[in-house]
Amino acid sequence: MNQFSLEKSIEKASDHIGSTWPLYSFVTSNPLSGYEEVSFPVAVKEVKKVLGASVYPQVRIYRRALENGDIQISELKDLLEKSGYNKSPEHYLQLMENELGSETINSQHVLDSLMVKWLSAFLDEGLAEWEMPYKPLGFYPAWRKLIPYDGTLGKVSVSNIPKTAKETLESLLSGFSDAEIQDIFKFHLAALPGWTGYIKHRGTNQPQWQNKYPIDLEQYLAVRLWSAKHLEIQFLPDESVAKPRCNIMELQHIWLNAWEKSWQLELVHMLRDAPSTKKSDSGDHEVPDAQMVFCIDTRSELIRRHVESSGNYETYGYAGFFGIAMDYENVKDGIVQKSCPPIVYSCYAVSEVAKEENQAMKERQDRKLELDKFWDYFLKRMKNMLPSTFGFVEGSGLYYGLNLLARTIFPTMPKNNGVSYESTCEPELRSVQSNLEISIAEQASIVKSGFDLMGWKNFAPVVVFVGHGSHSANNPFASSLDCGACAASPGRHNARMLAKMANNPGVREFLSSEYEIEIPNSTIFIGAEHNTTTDEIELFDSNVPKSHQNNLKEIKQNLEKAQVSATRERLGATKNSVHHAKIKASNWGETRPEWGLAKNASFVIAPRRTTMKHNLDGRCFLHSYDWRTDKDGKALEAIMQGPMVVTQWINNHYYFATVDNEKFGAGTKTTHNITGQFGAVQGNGGDLKTGLPWESLYESEDNAYHTPLRLTVVIQTPKERVNIILSRNEKLLSLLENEWIHLIIMDPEEKVEVYWKNNQSLDSKKGNGVSTKAKKDHKQELKELTTV
Repeated sequence: MNQFSLEKSIEKASDHIGSTWPLYSFVTSNPLSGYEEVSFPVAVKEVKKVLGASVYPQVRIYRRALENGDIQISELKDLLEKSGYNKSPEHYLQLMENELGSETINSQHVLDSLMVKWLSAFLDEGLAEWEMPYKPLGFYPAWRKLIPYDGTLGKVSVSNIPKTAKETLESLLSGFSDAEIQDIFKFHLAALPGWTGYIKHRGTNQPQWQNKYPIDLEQYLAVRLWSAKHLEIQFLPDESVAKPRCNIMELQHIWLNAWEKSWQLELVHMLRDAPSTKKSDSGDHEVPDAQMVFCIDTRSELIRRHVESSGNYETYGYAGFFGIAMDYENVKDGIVQKSCPPIVYSCYAVSEVAKEENQAMKERQDRKLELDKFWDYFLKRMKNMLPSTFGFVEGSGLYYGLNLLARTIFPTMPKNNGVSYESTCEPELRSVQSNLEISIAEQASIVKSGFDLMGWKNFAPVVVFVGHGSHSANNPFASSLDCGACAASPGRHNARMLAKMANNPGVREFLSSEYEIEIPNSTIFIGAEHNTTTDEIELFDSNVPKSHQNNLKEIKQNLEKAQVSATRERLGATKNSVHHAKIKASNWGETRPEWGLAKNASFVIAPRRTTMKHNLDGRCFLHSYDWRTDKDGKALEAIMQGPMVVTQWINNHYYFATVDNEKFGAGTKTTHNITGQFGAVQGNGGDLKTGLPWESLYESEDNAYHTPLRLTVVIQTPKERVNIILSRNEKLLSLLENEWIHLIIMDPEEKVEVYWKNNQSLDSKKGNGVSTKAKKDHKQELKELTTV
């Protein structure tokens, strides 16, 4: 096998594993992204074979959904009968339960443990006090130099180990056919998909670490296969996992389809009663007191309802990075982090620049920050240095003990010491390539793009761009609760940057002269952040003129009201709901500070009036879009190419982490250990965890809080517009044809709901979707079925 075919074979085998993102920038993505070119049933069958993973909801989850009426019996029976299954749903539930109980045995445990030891040492990103020697040489060369001193494999001579990873693989695999080599690579990469996924991720997303300490899958496979040969472990076991029975997987798929169809009927039944969008908009409707733009995140659905009911406010949905493909330099630690979707190249760099009147205040803050850094470093050295370790622990034990006791009994939100950087600094946008400030024309283009995607026409006196972030204590998975559109960073920086550009007189003049977009002089733009754990909305209003102070005072009062009512609904608390939310956010022992994007099931691309009268229970991503202002369909195409794909990633991440939390999730938080500052393992070793912890998905062992359904996309637009977009976007069409997402087109011109797969109206069978009467009929029919 030559070098080219070796590389191609490894690349092809790596398609079977997803990328593992580090804890500090935890991005939800489809763990089966390499399979998206084939149909969902085919993909999950292959994954079950390779990984030995569960790929459909467990039987108890299906049973609960049926009992709750989330799966409509009429839809389930119809799908079963069409596939030739004529017995009762309970019969097939029992059949699935009996067939899915077997477990597989890991025959590679010794080899896995050995690889985890070497990988955790090499990939460490500063957590270990003593660094593994020879790391700059690369993983394979460093391992080769150190293996004689390891002792695990007995006496080993370096002279018996080839000098390069390529030579090792060629030597070990001589005599195997290309097909066998492909299977060997696939099997060994899938043995530790968390670790190999992180190697894959680091090669493309972390050049600073990769350039300093190079590692790739070729080096990994060379070390692993050489070790397997030395331990006399077969490269490819005879039976790696039990073969699934096809009819059982077909039944599981039918049940999933029935659940998804039931949800689609319920959703369409709600949305079809929205005010008509066929009539032209005269533009004479009342201008609200304020307009607020929230992220499309499902958590925004709840807070938007409560903000709208607290005053004369209009809300919009837009991807939370606000159209600015940027990297942000954190003023507190100097770390530069991506603040836009992972699939988007960062064109801009944003840093904080002190305002002239606040220069002295910023300098004081900087000095305090440097002092804090010194004490952090000093305490770390005292805890880790051999001479001082025992004395430091004994001497500081009382202080740490009292502090821990106080945090346990009286958990409170941390106070902001002094003035925040948002009030003393302004964000500055520069080009990544030239390091120069971008032109007025480019800034205007960014602002216009947001207005176009949302179908924005009129401007209120106050317009607020609301990014979002989360707050929790002692939570390694904290970044998973921040803004996914900002690569697991808070959205506050993007919101402030867009507000600054929209307030720029030069940008407004350019919008007026070049695009005929007139922003009134009386309109002011403000950045803000929604804390999704406490539902507090913080306004960054230090630049707001006196003319708008009264408006701002009223907005703040109403946002406080919205916080109270939103936390009451979310937490089910009638009194002190805000205090309760803050306690959950600051309690160091809280395993579930909030639910994140659990329950996500749909992405609605439509004007707000389509959804605003309904409580969607945080199950929908909401992107504002008005088909009448998008004559050429470019805005819709951009939404489908970007946000729709990202929401599908999020949805699949939650789906697979729910159906098999050990393989695709992270297991329980209570036994996690952090390794290398970038990942978590269960207990004292094993595979690197790739997804969400159990607490983010389950209320109890038998009750999944997240509903594991594939994403249903609802677009309110003429169906011909969608057909044109799909005809020129092969990847989008593939996602639909291969059943990774479902698509419903609510055509405002024909007044029909079109189910894309077969061009059949979703409610053509029942007439009015899922009504209260249908729910009652379901309960009666369920009772009759279970008594047969």
